[in-house]
Amino acid sequence: MALEEYKDKMELITFGETMVLFNPDSTGPLRYIHNFSKSIAGAESNVAIALARLGHNVGWFSKLGNDEFGRYIQSVIRGEGVDVSRVVTDYEKSTGLLFKERFAHANPNVYYYRRYSAASDISLDDIDIDYIKSSKILHVTGITLALSEKTRETAFKVIEIAKENKCLISFDPNIRLKLWNIKEAKSVILEMAKMADIVFPGADEGRQLLDTEDPIEIGKAFLNMGSSIVAVKLGKEGCYITGKGQEEFIEGYVIDKPEDTVGAGDGFAAGFLSGILKDYSLIECGKLANAVGAMATLVKGDMEGFPTITQVREFMGIEKYVDR
Repeated sequence: MALEEYKDKMELITFGETMVLFNPDSTGPLRYIHNFSKSIAGAESNVAIALARLGHNVGWFSKLGNDEFGRYIQSVIRGEGVDVSRVVTDYEKSTGLLFKERFAHANPNVYYYRRYSAASDISLDDIDIDYIKSSKILHVTGITLALSEKTRETAFKVIEIAKENKCLISFDPNIRLKLWNIKEAKSVILEMAKMADIVFPGADEGRQLLDTEDPIEIGKAFLNMGSSIVAVKLGKEGCYITGKGQEEFIEGYVIDKPEDTVGAGDGFAAGFLSGILKDYSLIECGKLANAVGAMATLVKGDMEGFPTITQVREFMGIEKYVDR
């Protein structure tokens, strides 16, 4: 579907749970940790923030508790230039929390405190349907599908409405096996993928969902389900893009000493969607996605490393960096 049809609409809207993240200031089991840094964590808000930093007009909404954590999340995301005008406050349920546990040279353990959170109770009654209709792209993830049956039903219904109003549907499977088992995840995620125009699976998610890590086979499978574009994330190896009669492996960026890999996949999706919104070729979209995803790993934190458009163009060698 041509983007000219969307010229009077908001560029992208996304929704899902964002939690307050407590990051330990040192490594080791949490029982020995006494100091934490506070920030936010949420795949959908990560994508929104990354796109806002790239210069796009984006919105994010969720359901937050009537507590200081909820107010903090809303303040941070608003401060990043993302529209949060449709956030709903729940006066009974609390905002979700996340603790990381770090060990040297290993991915962190994560501990969720999100069961029965405000966001897990979001329903169609909490959503401004006209707001959804105002978007060029609606971005959703598998995390929202995993939170509860209510959020799952809501996500499917919202996507139906968005598609009826000619919104492009962007979908990142984002499998979280701490939230549901793979049998249930596979069934629901593949059903959602059938409704998506753009899908962002990782190679590992291909193995879990399709019994293959071959990017070409993953791409074919999702195209056969009905997607128009598939961008398979391959980490430092880059990505494989297929759709619209094109297919290409696009080399990634090697980061010798990444600070934090969390958020890289969300940065990749944001970079790719930025390219789509700018009417780039799929190859250019993949290159931008690789660069934003790589830069996300340079900074500790889930969203702190997302670059501005000038920074990413300098990183890619398109613009010259001037430090003084």
